[in-house]
Parts: sequence; C-alpha cells; structure tokens
Amino acid sequence: MGDKPILPGFHPDPSICRAGDEYFIANSSFEYVPGVPIHRSADLVTWELVGHALPDAEEIAAPEGAAGASSGVFAPTLRHHDGRFWLTTTAIGRIREGQLITHAEHPDGPWSAPVRVPDTIGIDPDLAWDDEGRCLLTWRSMSPPGIRQVEIDPATGEQFGDTRMLWPGGGALAETEGPHLIRRGDWWYLVVAEGGTGLGHGVSVARARDPRGPFQEHPANPIFSHRSTGHPVQAAGHADLVERPDGTWAMVFLGIRQNGSFPRFHVNGRETFLAGVEWVDDWPVVDEGALAETTEPMGFVERFESLGLRWVSPSVAPESFARADGGLVLAAGRDASSGEQTRVLCARVTVHEWDATAAVDDDACLSVRIDAGHWCGAEVVGGVLRARAVSAPFDQVFAETQLPDGARLALRARAVDGHHSNGLGPDTISVGYEQAGEFTAIAAIDGRYVSTELAGGFTGRMIGIEALGGEVRVREVVFAPR
Repeated sequence: MGDKPILPGFHPDPSICRAGDEYFIANSSFEYVPGVPIHRSADLVTWELVGHALPDAEEIAAPEGAAGASSGVFAPTLRHHDGRFWLTTTAIGRIREGQLITHAEHPDGPWSAPVRVPDTIGIDPDLAWDDEGRCLLTWRSMSPPGIRQVEIDPATGEQFGDTRMLWPGGGALAETEGPHLIRRGDWWYLVVAEGGTGLGHGVSVARARDPRGPFQEHPANPIFSHRSTGHPVQAAGHADLVERPDGTWAMVFLGIRQNGSFPRFHVNGRETFLAGVEWVDDWPVVDEGALAETTEPMGFVERFESLGLRWVSPSVAPESFARADGGLVLAAGRDASSGEQTRVLCARVTVHEWDATAAVDDDACLSVRIDAGHWCGAEVVGGVLRARAVSAPFDQVFAETQLPDGARLALRARAVDGHHSNGLGPDTISVGYEQAGEFTAIAAIDGRYVSTELAGGFTGRMIGIEALGGEVRVREVVFAPR
C-alpha cells in the first residue's frame, strides 16, 4: 500500500468479499440515492462500479436539503454465501426498526426488498455463518456501547434467542465499532475499528475458537494505525479482510489524504485503500508493502444517453427529477436566490486537481459540494454568470459577468502545498467559464470551505449539476483529472 486508493473519492467503510475469482466491495453512501455502491475486480487493482444495493430513497430515509447531510446509510457488510450476495447496513433515519438486510443472486441486482431485524439498534452490522449454517448478526451497540450479536434468519429478520454482548472493546481506545467476523482455519477473528473515524483511527483484532466467543484480544492492539505518523494517508481504519484464491490474504480499509497548512484538510472524503496481510502465530500482520499497485482515476465526458451508474443525488432518486432525452433534462430545482441545494445530480470527485465543465441551455449551476449547505459553483441566471460560495449560514456571490454565447460553466481545482505554511487551505477552486477550450476565471475560492474539516460529516466532494428555477437541458458534463 502506498498513498493511492483503490477506490478514490468518497468511498468510506469498505467491506469486501470474494465469489470465485472475483472480488466485490460495498461502501457506505449516507444521504445519496441510489445507496451502497458495489464495485467488482478480478485483480484487486482495477475496479468497476456494477450497481447499488439500495436503489430506493425510502430505504435510505435521508431528509432533503441541509437536514439530510451525512444521514442515510452508514457502514455496510457484503458477503457471498451459498451462491447469493448478502448485504447488511444501517439506515440512520429508520434506526429504531433495526439493522437492514438485503440479498441478490448477482451484485448488479436486482436486490431483494430489505428486511429489518428488530431490537438491534446500533450501527455497522456484520453477517457471518457458523459451521452449522446458522447466521450471526453482529453490530456496534450504542447503549451500552460495545459489540453485540444475535442469531437470525437473514431472509426474514427473525431472531433466535436473545441479543448479547460479544465484546465490549479492549478498553484502551474509544469507539469500538465496524465489527467483521472472519474465519481462518480453526480461529474466528473479530476485526473492529477503534479510536473513532478521525486521526486516531486504527484496526484492532480479537480471536476465538467459536464465533460466539469468548474472544481473546491481540496483545498489541491496534494492529494497524497511522496515528501520530507522517504517512500521507491518515485516519486509517475500518478494515475488512478477504482470502485470495491462492490462500494469501488482503485487507481493505478507509483513509483520508490531507492538504494545506495546519490543521490540514481533506476534501474527497474517506477513500478505500488496500494492503496485504500475513499471519504470524495465527494473528494477522498488515503488510503495507504488498499489493501496492493502483490505477490512475479516470475522468468522463457525459452526454447523457442514459443516467449512468456514476450519477446519484441527495435524498431523492435521480429519476425523480432528471431524465436522459437528447442530453440531460433537469426538472425545476431550487430558486436562484436560495443557497440550499436540493435536486442536484452528483458524481464523485476522485482526484485533488481537476477541471469540470457543463454545457447548459438555461439557468443552472455547476458546483462542487460537500453537502447542501457547503458548496461553491458557477451559476448562470438570466445570462449572467456568477461565482457563488455557500458555507451555511454564510452565502456570498464573489463576482458576476455576462456569460458569452456558447460558453460553458467551468470549475477548476488546484492543490496547495501548505504543509510548512500558515493559513492555507487544501486547494484553490477557480470559478468561471470555458469558451473554445480556453478557461476564464472570474473568482478564486479557498477550498477549505468545501472540506470535511469545515463542513463536518462523513461524505466527500461531489460534482453537482442542477436547474435553477425552471427546467433546464444539459448537453454535456466533462470531468478531467489534472
């Protein structure tokens, strides 16, 4: 593992499984619909988005607008068992109904109507099957805090017996969460995240001969962390393990890449990284030098022959306001005077430096956003281009100019090397227009205002396109890494 993710951009809380010679990763997606993206790979290096496990907005249950920021769907677990893919996760807006479970024959769906397991309030559920084929649901409980477990029928949500505390955590670190039960030989391993999903994040492990415990803690937990180091990937944790066809093992985990001066800023959310795993005395040892190969993120030129898998929207299904019809047609969105985004079609930002443009036929906004109340963008209203930034409750138009005929809305992000400086954000976002291939900036905005450190929450930057006021046609959107 180096400093490059295998799934760049907002892809937190990875869970991995293998079916035959192929690997599959599910990630949390919070307020975005469809939810829980599923990626497939044959080599752990090149990944393809094949679908989403939760296509329905009512299952994600995120309020619209600013109230929905970082709500919705939290960390999932993806497993392949008896020829089917099983996924469990938590919908925070419906948390009192219990953990959600859905299944599919193929990872691209269709996925079954979800069932919920009552009386399992908490987050980060996991599924595992013992030698007799009995399914165990394991999750992070809130009150009391710790890792709880119950035997269930995953097809119906029916429980068999009472829930019980499986492991309260090691005690040395806070926020024991993200449990995964992994079988290797005669041992069951309970892999957890500890330290909170910030700079103190790490991976801890315990083991037992039975998946119901009792579990023995590793004497040197956490077994993996980048806390208090100069590593370019920080907040490393929330890991899941997979055995490869040749008997070797790999680990996926989340991490962040920061820029700017102290306290530094990350903008693309928590990303998915990969490392190797060796086994010493039947304990996992993370080998960061193994499996270090990655591919460079790709851009896209989208002319909207269809609404492809990359496109998602906060709280509502994209199809509820967007359709492909000789380009993209967006139904009426927020009023141009409002700074709170609602019906915005989004795609993940996957690199730190990039150009984005949009060819639109009427009033519209091309933005880069963290959430509905933290974004900056190029808006055209009545033929006037304006550079606008919203960091709720603040809302400012930095510059205005007439948009030339045939010009595109345009944004550019360029990283700032501020590690040994003061007062610098992670990057500069230039807002303007592009005409005949030439970019003209009308304003430059400090990227810290579109960062997790300022906005809070669990997501990352998205490129967004939305109608202002009435319906608008979008002929093309281009995203180009630099």
